[in-house]
Order: sequence, then C-alpha cells, then structure tokens
Amino acid sequence: MQLRGYQQYTVNEIYRWFGEHDEGNVCVVLPTGSGKSVILAEICRDAVQTWDDQRILILSHVKELLEQDAERILDLWPKAPLGIYSAGLNRKELKQITVAGIQSIRKRACNIGHIDLAIVDEAHLISHKDQGGYRNLLNDLRTINPALRVIGLTATPYRLGHGLITDPPAIFNDIIEPVTLKDLILEGYLAPLRSKCMDLLLSVDGVRLRGGDFIEEALQKAVNTAENNAAIVDQTLKISQGRRSILVFCSGVDHAYALRDEFQRQGETAEAVLGETPSDERAKVLNDFKAGRVRVITNNSVLTTGFDAPDTDVLVMARPTESTVLYVQSAGRGMRPKTHCPDCLLLDFAGNVRRHGPITDLLPPRKKGERRGDAPVKLCEKCQEFVPISLRTCPACGWEFPPPPPKKFKLHNDDIMGEDGKRYLTVTGWQWRRYLTNSGKECATVTYYSGLQSVTEYVLLLHGGYPEQKALSLISTFERRCGVKINNPYDLDEVIEVLNGAQYPSIISVEKDGKYDRVTGRLWN
Repeated sequence: MQLRGYQQYTVNEIYRWFGEHDEGNVCVVLPTGSGKSVILAEICRDAVQTWDDQRILILSHVKELLEQDAERILDLWPKAPLGIYSAGLNRKELKQITVAGIQSIRKRACNIGHIDLAIVDEAHLISHKDQGGYRNLLNDLRTINPALRVIGLTATPYRLGHGLITDPPAIFNDIIEPVTLKDLILEGYLAPLRSKCMDLLLSVDGVRLRGGDFIEEALQKAVNTAENNAAIVDQTLKISQGRRSILVFCSGVDHAYALRDEFQRQGETAEAVLGETPSDERAKVLNDFKAGRVRVITNNSVLTTGFDAPDTDVLVMARPTESTVLYVQSAGRGMRPKTHCPDCLLLDFAGNVRRHGPITDLLPPRKKGERRGDAPVKLCEKCQEFVPISLRTCPACGWEFPPPPPKKFKLHNDDIMGEDGKRYLTVTGWQWRRYLTNSGKECATVTYYSGLQSVTEYVLLLHGGYPEQKALSLISTFERRCGVKINNPYDLDEVIEVLNGAQYPSIISVEKDGKYDRVTGRLWN
C-alpha cells in the first residue's frame, strides 16, 4: 500500500510538531473519508521500525473502527507486531502495537505497562473534564511513563457543549489541519454533496437539550408521527429517482422502525440497522445494501462511524441535532467517490445544514451556558398572560393553545458544501505549459478551454511542503483518470508532454477566488 500525497504530508507534519514541542499532545483534524486509519498505520510502522523498542496503543470506542485500524496496519505492514484487545471482537492480545477498545481496556493500565505513544481515533469523544475512560486510562499510563505522548485523530475538533478540543481543561495542546475537505474534493478523493431543504422541516419546538443535544425520547415524540414519516418517504422517493442507495438517519429506534415500515409500505426495499440488531443480521443487511438488493437503510446513530458503502448516493437527515460531530459524521457517509455518479444528494428534513452551516466552514458549537437569546412569547387569549411561545398550556390559567399549523417551506438548495457561486464548464481542450513564478521557481500550468473561455491552474511540483504534496496528488489523479503513466513527476518536460497527449476532463467546476477563477473539480466521461 502506498500513501497518498496528503497522507504522507500529514505524517510529516505530526513529526514536525513533536520535533518542535518537547512535551504536550496534538490533535490532528482530518476530514471524514481521508483515510485516518492509513495515517495511523504509517505512524505505527515508521515509529516501530525507527525505534524498535517503541510501544504504541491505539484506542477507539467501536469494534468497527478497531477492525478497520488493524486491517490498515496489516495492509501497510503485514508482519507488524500487532495485537487486538476488544471484548466485542473476542480478542485479548497485548503486543508492541495494540489496537484496543476503550471499554475493554480502560482499567487495564497495569496489564498494558509502558506505552510511548497513544493514538486516539475519534478523539472528540475524550471527556472535557479530567475523568472518563480515556482520561483515566491515559492518566494511569502516564504514571507508568511520564513521557507518554498522545495523538488525537478527528474530523471535528469540538466537544458537545464545550467548544474546541483544546479548550481547558484539555488533554490536547494544539490542533493541526494538514488537509481540508475542499482539498480532497478538489483532488477527487471525496465526492461533493448536494443538499436540499425539503418542503417538510421537522419541528423541535419544546424539545429540550441534555448534554448539549436534543433529548432522544422527547425528540422522537415530536418528529415520529405518521404524517411526518409519510411526507419524508414520499418526498425522498420522488427526489431520489435514478439514485441507487438511500441511507436515513433517524431520531431514535422507534423512528427508524417507523420510517423503514413506511418505505416498505410505499413499495421500496428497506431495512433498519440499530444497536440492538444482531451482528450476523446487520452484516447481511449491509452486504445487501452494498450489493443493491436493499435500497434503503434506516438507522439510529449506528452507521455514522466505521461504515463504508461508497455507492451511497442519497442521505436523508431525519434527525435534528445540535451535535456538530454527529452532523459531520452523518454527512461524511455520502462522500466516498461513486462508481456511477459524481455526487451525493442530501435531503435535510432536520434543518441541520441551516443549524450548523456548510461542512466546509462549520459554525463552532455553543458552549454550555451560552445564551440563545430570549425566547419569543405569545399571548394567552383567556387570561392575557404572555408566556413562552414553546408552551402548549398557559401556566397562569391552564388554557391549552391550539396546535400550530404545519410549517411550509419553499424548496431550495441549502449550501452544505459552502459553494455558492460555483459554475460548471464543458471542456473543449487543455494545454500544459511551463511557467516561472514570481519566486523564481518553475511550475507546470494547465489551461482548460471552454469555447471562448479559459481557466488556468498552477501545479507546483517543485515548491516543497504541502503545495508540492498537493501537486503530486493532483498528478496522481490525472494519471488515474487519463490512463497514463508519468515516471518522474518532478520532470516538468515529461509531465507536460504526457498530459498534453492525454484525455482532458469533460467538465470542470469553477468558483471565484478573489478576482480569479479557481478550478474546484474535474469530471471525465
């Protein structure tokens, strides 16, 4: 297995950070779908082969991620001294590199012994307080080895209700973000989302928060109605015509079953996958989904991590959430590159896109105790008392307010990708050339022609650092998409000669970047 350019750059940036900081821990922010498990696998391989006495512990909270991390380590290094410690996987092995479930190992520091490096997958789950399974285990391990260092991996460096993952009291001292979601979409490693705000917007009026998110029991009661479910399924099937696989995020177990039943009632093949679903039944349903034998899966927060079905081309958000992490994880399930279409449709019945903003430019979550502003009020017709608008009964006289009429919203695109102003050009040709930059370094340029219009892109193969890694990834994409081979990507003459004779993309996406146009995506027929 060979690392992608940005993955190797990420490993280098982690080493650079530790080289500049004699103590402390770092959280690495990587988009969903970037291959976090490949990056941690390379860190393990390189560390153990460079310092043969290093002992590494990889921690996660679900067995699917443990399996994924272990598989990637063995893909990269088949002879790795790897053990798995997880009750869910019926494994209890402690080796030089150990992949472990936090629930299984959190009280086993004495059994684990000396650890030099701990890597926490989905690091946003570490408690913001100096308590909880992760914090207690890491504190115990630090007692054994005070020089223990910790790397966190996450797509969302926030903790629900508590701000950034580095806000005190924090285990992480710094955040690095080696690659962005836009970079990966630009280079073809991820597929973009297209989001819709539907005619129906699920109301959360009167639903209170606990731990920073809506209380599930109250949320289900508010949204899980026959009328809502029929509308969700009806609109989903109408808009999803021609699409292959539909993944639905529901507001609870009962809601998942109810939506599954409604999809089936309307003639669609649908199954529900829940925490209580037996593992063999879950595996069969997921295999049928990936094979196209089941078109719809409804779930309640169990397919947000460790689940990969690249051809999922419709996501349905039927769970309103205040959790930025849950929002991003759910959206990420549709961003794997497809074999049959260029994007994934996101149908947002929950209002989450409006609530959190584009996934390329998230609104930071509110900290606990931050005000939302004064609640609107309404007037009791019986006693003329002003009461909060969310109340259904007047606290002064007991009069019951009539239920509000269902809200109607005009169907329009919500900008989940943060790409307002993007346009698409049909490419009629391209031209690769040498170019001398203002810094005196040479680079390659490619000019895409679309009739009388043209857009130029700069490929900085000789500039070092991330620009160079990004350019190498782009060249790798061109090789794959064009079906050509470039022996030495640092040889500008070879790059230009090979790609000038290669098949140019049929469509490019372009957006304004200041005064100039910037290419943000390419599609080959």
